[in-house]
Amino acid sequence: MRTNTIGGTYLLVGVILAAFVAVLLAVVRTAPAPIVQGTGVIQPVVALVVLTAIVGLFMVVYRNLAVIRGTATGRYFRTFTADPPAEWVERPARTYMNLLELPVLFYVVCLLMLTTGRFDSVQVSLAWIFVLTRYVHAFIYIGFNHLPLRFTAFLTGVITLAVIWTRFAEQNLNWHLW
Repeated sequence: MRTNTIGGTYLLVGVILAAFVAVLLAVVRTAPAPIVQGTGVIQPVVALVVLTAIVGLFMVVYRNLAVIRGTATGRYFRTFTADPPAEWVERPARTYMNLLELPVLFYVVCLLMLTTGRFDSVQVSLAWIFVLTRYVHAFIYIGFNHLPLRFTAFLTGVITLAVIWTRFAEQNLNWHLW
């Protein structure tokens, strides 16, 4: 019975990823409209910073509630070695760290696009898709932490970021990969 559950889980992940790749291909294949103002890529950057701030606030609230309720000790938060709290207490902290890892590459490519002024409406759409994947990932991780869905959200973000970087390289280094 366990094999069927794992097989069904991988089938669900595969179906979601296939649908996502289809959407991503549709976005990439649309005829890019030139960006008139160079600020179009700033909005998704700000949206990701807002998510990071919200998750940081959740981290502070969850940890303080755990200490106030007695389900975690201050000793744990001083050294992070003894008396670990319940798993739900640290989910926002791990989500916050996730928002400081992979998105660094997103921030860098967005800064490069702004610096060079070489991006189009497709790049902006892809930036929004990446931000959306990070919001979904954070919601899943903090909310109910279902690993297959969380992994799917993570992987869709990685794929989107790879496409953003590939298009940026094509636009700026005269590469033709698509």
